[in-house]
Amino acid sequence: MMLYSNSSNMSVDSGTSKPELGPQEYRLASVIFYSFVFIVGVVVNLTALWVFALTTKKRNSVTVYMINVAVVDLAYILLLPFRMVYYHQDYWPFGDLFCRVSAALTIFYPCMALWLFALISSDRYMAIVQPKHGKELRNVPKAVVGSVGVWLMTLGSTVPLLFSQDDPDRVSGFTTCIKMQDIIYMRHDNPVNFVRLIFFFLVPICIMIGCYIVIVDNLIHGRTSKLKPKVKQKSIRIIVTLIVQVLVCFVPFHVSLVLRLVGSSEDEGFSTWAVFTTFLMNLSTVLDIILYYIVSKQFQDRVISVILYRNYLRSVRRKSRRTNTGSIRSMSNLTSAMI
Repeated sequence: MMLYSNSSNMSVDSGTSKPELGPQEYRLASVIFYSFVFIVGVVVNLTALWVFALTTKKRNSVTVYMINVAVVDLAYILLLPFRMVYYHQDYWPFGDLFCRVSAALTIFYPCMALWLFALISSDRYMAIVQPKHGKELRNVPKAVVGSVGVWLMTLGSTVPLLFSQDDPDRVSGFTTCIKMQDIIYMRHDNPVNFVRLIFFFLVPICIMIGCYIVIVDNLIHGRTSKLKPKVKQKSIRIIVTLIVQVLVCFVPFHVSLVLRLVGSSEDEGFSTWAVFTTFLMNLSTVLDIILYYIVSKQFQDRVISVILYRNYLRSVRRKSRRTNTGSIRSMSNLTSAMI
C-alpha cells in the first residue's frame, strides 16, 4: 500500500478535480519495479507451491507453512498487473469493488506474512529448544490448524475495510483507486488501526524475538548437543533469513504507516520515504525464495536442475557451433585440395 496522500496534487479538468498518482518519474519506476516483482515472484512462488504441495512426499509442519507463504505471496502478486495498468494510464478502469478488494489485500498481506513468520519461528523454537515435546506439536495437522487460525484471524481484521464509508474515490467518480495507495482516509478509525498494528505487527515480532533469544541462548550454552549439526545449521539460516526480511521489508513499512496515521494535514502529499518503504514491503514476495531454498532440499534441486539445464543447453549450442564451424572449414579445405 502506498502510504502517501495525493490530496494536495489535484488537476482540474472541466471543473472537476482528479487526484494524481505522483510524479511521472515515480509512476515509471513503479511500473518497472512491479513488473520485476510480478515476473520473478510468480515464477518463484509457483515453483514453491509445486515443490511443497505436489512433489514433497514427506510433509511436515514447515512444509505446511511454506505452502501458506507461497499462497499469500501469489494472492498479493496477482494484483500487481492491475496496479501497473493504473500507474501507466493514470486511470482506474476496474471498478470500485475491485479497488476495495485490492486495498484490503494490501493491508492483509503484511499482517498474514508476519504471523506466518511467527509460526515458523515457533516451530524452530520447538525443534531446537524442546525437541522431545516438539514432536507432539510439530506435525502436519497442528500446523494446518495454526495456519487456518491465522487466515481467519487476519481475514476478520481486514474484511471490514471492504465496507469503509469514508471513500476518497467518490470525488473522482471511482475512476481512481486512491484508497489502494493512500491510508490517510483511515485516520478516522485510528483506534482500530493501532489495535491492528499491535496485534499483527508488534505481537508476531515479539514472538519471533522471544523465540530467537531463547534459541541463541541454548546454542551458546551448548544445550542443543543432541541435535544434528545439519538441523542446527538449517534452523540458524532460517532464523537469520526471517530476521533480515522482517527488518528490511516490514519494519520500515510499518514505521511509515504509523507516521502517516498520526501525521497532521500538513504532512500530506507525495512522500519519497513512504514510496520506498512500500517498494521494500513488495520485495518480500521475491525474497521468500531464500527461505524456500533453505527449507527444502527439493526446492534446491529444482533450482539447480534449472540452472544446470540452461548450462547444458548453452554447452550444446557451443558444441553445435563448433561442429558447424569445423564442417565449414573441412569443406573449404576439401575444396581447396580439389582445386
